[in-house]
Amino acid sequence: MESPSSRALLLLSLLQTGRAWTAADLAQRLDIADRTVRRDVARLRYLGYDIRSVPGPGGTYRLVPSVKIPPLLLDADEVCSLVTGLLLLEAGGVDEAVTTVRTKLEQLLPPKLRQQAAATALATQVITPVAEPVDWRLLGVLAEAVAQGQDLRFTYTDQHGKVSERHVRPYRHALRQGAWYLIAYDILRTDWRLFRLDGIQRATPEPAAAGIDVPDFPSPSIEDWLTTDFGRVRVSNG
Repeated sequence: MESPSSRALLLLSLLQTGRAWTAADLAQRLDIADRTVRRDVARLRYLGYDIRSVPGPGGTYRLVPSVKIPPLLLDADEVCSLVTGLLLLEAGGVDEAVTTVRTKLEQLLPPKLRQQAAATALATQVITPVAEPVDWRLLGVLAEAVAQGQDLRFTYTDQHGKVSERHVRPYRHALRQGAWYLIAYDILRTDWRLFRLDGIQRATPEPAAAGIDVPDFPSPSIEDWLTTDFGRVRVSNG
């Protein structure tokens, strides 16, 4: 069974199509009772969504677009989980982005949940950071390159201090044992390689090089690839 928050999000996604819905149509789409539709509509209205209704038989519900951002549709457990996750990231010594996100999150919450978020932050102490500091801007560059199928060029310093210029096709970035890594196909070395993010400088995306046949990733699991010689592919750290 869907949680009230999940169900409300599904209802909101239907209303955001811009059409008028009858309670019966919404109930059928969401597989819930008509009275549950009315209750969830009331909840969305309470959170600040402007939902207009036409009463009577065949009456409809319609969401009116608004520039106002209503509070987030989260319950107390979800708020606690989200704030705790952000606190873990903050403890890793990252830049101000995570702290800013937590502040904005609290501003979007209704008063009761805002109090829950503040209480969670006050009561939680992270003794040992779970990850090394990470450059969030670099993560954004990597993510965009993967999504767009782009290549990356960057200067890389390995664990021995050796500096080299790299041209890669990025595949994934991963957090493992407290450190962030880029998994990518090294075009010049024609092999899959592993790069620590803290060794990457001046990462620049560019259109994928023409005529380069990048093989499929050699393992169904990145974790298997990192810990075994699956497929006779030996991992090289940079």
